[in-house]
Amino acid sequence: MQFYLSRREMKCGSSLSLVAVFTAVWACATGVLADTRSQKQPTVLIATLVRNKAHTLPYFLTLIENLDYPKDRISLWIQSDNNVDNTLDLLKTWLETEEKKYHNVYFTYDENSRGFEGEKGIADWNNARFNHVINLREEALANARNIWADFLLMIDADAFLTNPKTLSELISKDETVIAPLLKSDGMYSNFWAGMTKEYYYMRTDRYKPILFREEIGCHAVPMVHSAVLINLKKTESNLLTYNADKLGPQRYDGPRDDIITFAVGANISGIPLHICNDQVYGFITVPLESQDTISQDKQQLTNLKLEILAYQEQLPLSKNLARFVTYPVKDTLGMDKIYMINLLRRPERRERMRHCFKELGILAETIDAVDGRTLNESSLKEWGVKMMPEYADPYHKRPMTMGEVGCFLSHYVIWKKVVESGYDRVMVLEDDIRFEPYFRQKVSFITSEVERLKIDWDLVYLGRKRLQDQEEPPVEGSRYLVLAGYSYWTLGYLLSRRGAEKLLEAKPLENMVPVDEYLPILFDKHPRTAWKGHFPERDLIALSAAPLLLYPTHYTGERGYISDTEDSTVITSLPGTKTREEL
Repeated sequence: MQFYLSRREMKCGSSLSLVAVFTAVWACATGVLADTRSQKQPTVLIATLVRNKAHTLPYFLTLIENLDYPKDRISLWIQSDNNVDNTLDLLKTWLETEEKKYHNVYFTYDENSRGFEGEKGIADWNNARFNHVINLREEALANARNIWADFLLMIDADAFLTNPKTLSELISKDETVIAPLLKSDGMYSNFWAGMTKEYYYMRTDRYKPILFREEIGCHAVPMVHSAVLINLKKTESNLLTYNADKLGPQRYDGPRDDIITFAVGANISGIPLHICNDQVYGFITVPLESQDTISQDKQQLTNLKLEILAYQEQLPLSKNLARFVTYPVKDTLGMDKIYMINLLRRPERRERMRHCFKELGILAETIDAVDGRTLNESSLKEWGVKMMPEYADPYHKRPMTMGEVGCFLSHYVIWKKVVESGYDRVMVLEDDIRFEPYFRQKVSFITSEVERLKIDWDLVYLGRKRLQDQEEPPVEGSRYLVLAGYSYWTLGYLLSRRGAEKLLEAKPLENMVPVDEYLPILFDKHPRTAWKGHFPERDLIALSAAPLLLYPTHYTGERGYISDTEDSTVITSLPGTKTREEL
């Protein structure tokens, strides 16, 4: 067989460079055209040090397992020692099923070590522990170089990469050192925007815009930690180290600390460190204080899982690790009943709330919300609904929507249940809420205080939107409660039987307004005098938690925001309803 080749063309139809000529000849001879563009993805070593993290490992390992990256291009380096929990049992269980999927696994552990001399607890960092961790991180870095890995992901076992594309996204940035922004349940994250002369953390004006993703991108910062990707293909990566001795006293005079040494060494070597917030990559637990225990770390994990569930329906968990996870026994937090309102056509919200209740140990009854999409003039007449003649939405200058009516009726159904069942106090929750850390404990503080101080109350807001700037006086003697002013939202509240009776006795269906307008009318804090005139008895005693215990998962305009009240048909034909022109 003969082939006629030139610099520009070949008989088999491909235009190739001279470098590719011989490959093309073979391809044509065998009847297969080689795709010179197809390349294997870079190799990655994922390294983690694990100590007393049996409570975080089921989620950490599941998320590593779920990374959208070829496992045959990933090697694992795992080291664990000084455990007092079942960390090793969990790691071995996971590796039994997952080890063969990866290119290689380097797993070393010490079953007998229980801590360092002079160590005051699992969260205490003395010199011996720092030296040990420094040596291990340096060993992981050396291992990655020795096996010629293209990248090293140094990640802690309390960092959760909930975005499956994290690894491929960071690799595509082509930076020497880069980290994904990890959120916590507060202001903590895995980067510093400033560093003192002594090489410690310093808060700067850059921190919040990066943390809250007000400035999107990959930002050069003086410190990244806990989940750091190192591009070992870059020549300058040879200068990176966790060991201050390799930098020398002339170049580094800071503390004996692995992450500070790494960051300062990179800075003085001219290697920029980047933190990326262009996507939501994952989350991280708040670090323990020196005297904290595993139990406190577990509570931090619960707080973080609730934060994650504010962003997604559930937190993945591998089947072979599920037996290592325990949940609190469910109860009603001292209430007679806890109700959660959810539309049947929002099953993702129902599922998310189910997981939240599982984490919090909350026993709740789901109430199928009255769906505004199914309401019409005929069904509203059956309910006995009439619009308040003076009502117009304060912002949009329109009548009520069917969604707002459905929302009101959903709460109304619960108020009736409270009275009919003779409950003394209940909790009412909507399905688009984010729980504040230590929610259970904070509810307990409020209820205990109400009983101790014998506070008279009908309703206690757990989450709301304050609409006026004036001071709300604290309840006398209380640390956690204030007298509620004009507020929006019914995210969650406590309700007494007397409060439910007052809400029903005012016959709100005969002069309907949105439920979050109705409540302030009943406790006489609404600014619209004409509206209040329809309800002469306005003696509802409304308090509010301060600080609040609940917030929305999404705010208006945010990605993922959905409003089943606003995105709904405007009512125009019921008695009392005025047109937009009349309003």
